[in-house]
Amino acid sequence: IVIVRHPVSVCVPVNHQVTLSVRAEGTGILNYQWFTGDEKEVCGGTEADLTFRAKKIQLYVCRVNDHFCNYVFSDWVKVKVLDIDKSGLPVHWQGEPHIAINPKPQTVRQGTKLSLCCAAFGIPTPHYQWYRNGQPLLDKTSGTLQIDRATAEHGGSYLCSISNVLSERWTEPVDVDIVQIDQLPPAATTATDKVALLIGNLNYSNHPGLMAPIMDVHELANLLQQLGFRVVSLLDLTREEMLAAIDKFIQLLDRGVYGLFYYAGHGYEHAGRNYLVAVDAPQPYRPENCVCVQRIMLSMQERRTALSVILLDTCRKWYNQDCIPSSIMPLGPSGNTVYGYATCEDAEAFEVQDGGKSTGIFTKYLNEHILQSEKVTHVLEKVSEDLGRDPLVTGKQVVEIKHTLKEPRSLADPVRTTGHTRELHQRDACWRQANELPRKTRLMFICGVEVEVSFSALFSNVLVAFATVKTTGRRTQDCTVTLSSIPPMEDIFSGPGRSEEMDSLLFKKSNNPDCTLRLCALQKLTV
Repeated sequence: IVIVRHPVSVCVPVNHQVTLSVRAEGTGILNYQWFTGDEKEVCGGTEADLTFRAKKIQLYVCRVNDHFCNYVFSDWVKVKVLDIDKSGLPVHWQGEPHIAINPKPQTVRQGTKLSLCCAAFGIPTPHYQWYRNGQPLLDKTSGTLQIDRATAEHGGSYLCSISNVLSERWTEPVDVDIVQIDQLPPAATTATDKVALLIGNLNYSNHPGLMAPIMDVHELANLLQQLGFRVVSLLDLTREEMLAAIDKFIQLLDRGVYGLFYYAGHGYEHAGRNYLVAVDAPQPYRPENCVCVQRIMLSMQERRTALSVILLDTCRKWYNQDCIPSSIMPLGPSGNTVYGYATCEDAEAFEVQDGGKSTGIFTKYLNEHILQSEKVTHVLEKVSEDLGRDPLVTGKQVVEIKHTLKEPRSLADPVRTTGHTRELHQRDACWRQANELPRKTRLMFICGVEVEVSFSALFSNVLVAFATVKTTGRRTQDCTVTLSSIPPMEDIFSGPGRSEEMDSLLFKKSNNPDCTLRLCALQKLTV
């Protein structure tokens, strides 16, 4: 009996279907029996192909025999099972190396251990080859590169080639810095991404309207973008729309991401829970008509963010004391959560006129400090101190800060995506879909008039269309351009005071167009 093809070792995710195959030639009918590493027969493993769901790391071998008492064993093979994230594995994966874990940058003391790790699925099991500064390290051919006593020469750029007979893949390059013991800097805090959701409710159906959220949301969105945040800013949402926006926001969060949620509008507090009032809330409203802030924080923590921040420029008057509070089961202590309240319990938050514009006084001082590269709680402390000195709210409004910050994290921390590019690409695709603007276009009319139409987003659900006459044609004596939408969309910000503030935003973004059209409440459009 001659085995012409031996089985091959594999590395797969938990519960992946594996087929081990052996091919042999001999006289007469050949019989097969597969065994595991503990020399137990595999139940039903009596064919040349053994198919099963991989549950744990296991060794396998196959015995081939004929009716003349001849037998031979195949090579031993290992089925390696990795219980790690497999979300990026292609649906019709053929076994080519798929990198599941990339190495991470390291800063280590001279004379201490250096360890870099990577892992990949593959059928056959992939081969690893580490490189430093582009040169192969001949003795570093496993998923873990380990140097017991690192010296200065071990510093540099590392990456690993992972290959099998089907393909070759490369990990992302990472830097390794070797420093003297007295030179070791404190570990720098970084984010794998930064995402913010800003909601401002002002045009209420059954409650007094507000003025400040327009400018507050717009200015804070611009500042957060300067800090590297992906920002979604929305105005005037119903409860259903708020929940939908929050759900999309939560989906953009992941391990290592900084998540920030900001709300300006009506709100209240009951039994330690904070509630945000949607624009369609009835009078009187109850918890089921509103959105519970603590549920938002719980959802953020479940995504294992590196920093979860909630900033509330809303009242905290005790309300609905006879209602049953929202039932929320807290997570274990994960840390790095921050609440910044515009005011303390059972108190109001005020909006003021500042230089001709309406602003929440909390957000006014928040915007003055938010770009600082300090721990986020220190920034909020400065906001609290400035607000405490403001004579307009002395004795009426005091900032409250609650946090479980266990690391000196700042909203200005840099984004470092090494080892998280797959998740980043997924967020990029979702982000582009939600924020893509219509392209600038030129329209030519029969009379010879050419009009350019362009677009700008004041908020994520408020779009402005600009029309500018570029050429009028020889025979055109008088030309007027107007814009309208189909279906007609009500401009809910056209009331006294609000229109002027919206227009002030338009003038910053436009070069004197001949006509503008404000398209509001885009979240209500359906395809």
